[in-house]
Amino acid sequence: MNNINATQESREIHLNTIQEGLGRCQGVAQEFSVKSIKSKQTYDWLLNKHYSKRIPSISYAFGLYKIGELSGVITFGSPPSPSLCVGVCGEKYSDRVIELNRMCVNEYPIKNLTSYFLGKCLKKLPKTFIVISYADTSQNHHGYIYQATNWIYTGLSAKRTEKYDINNPNKHSKTVVESMNYNELAVRNRPQKHRYVYFIGSKKEKKEMFNDLKYEIKPYPKGKNIRYDASYKPIIQRELFTTI
Repeated sequence: MNNINATQESREIHLNTIQEGLGRCQGVAQEFSVKSIKSKQTYDWLLNKHYSKRIPSISYAFGLYKIGELSGVITFGSPPSPSLCVGVCGEKYSDRVIELNRMCVNEYPIKNLTSYFLGKCLKKLPKTFIVISYADTSQNHHGYIYQATNWIYTGLSAKRTEKYDINNPNKHSKTVVESMNYNELAVRNRPQKHRYVYFIGSKKEKKEMFNDLKYEIKPYPKGKNIRYDASYKPIIQRELFTTI
């Protein structure tokens, strides 16, 4: 038995619509494609263009290419907390939990481009997964990309505290802890994040995982997003072609 307060009817609605968003990308130009890439190809993007300025755990990396030129990256990796893996759908599925931990795309005046990119990445993941991702409230993010592709919203992450450098308060807490004397750091409340879940697998597998979801399903959050400065232009990387 799960402890979700959502009705069975709402569960079925979510289950029936979980794939619908992936087909709403007709406005994406034909010159774009999505390829699996090496982790190191994302480093310039993650260290210099993404607001977090750090490289997370990366198990799978994908690139968005525009006429052969890398124009965006998405990475998936192991969640930093083992308890989170158990907390999503229980011990039975804990080894299937993976986090979408970075998404960084050049801006183009093309509707649904990011949805197209994300949808292609999800389809390219090689096996059954429970994908979890977060929208950072400290950056005024609400997760509209996840809403557009029919992820399940499960509320805010738990309230926690974190260590930080008072001389560089915007530096990520994990980076600070790894590089400085722990006892010299100050403590503050960690910003909560909007948490989203997405199931990948056969129809039967998705239904079973969905029924074991431990989080309460909640209405999508709304609000005005504020963009961070992503004007940095990554080093141009072109798709490599080989001939036989």
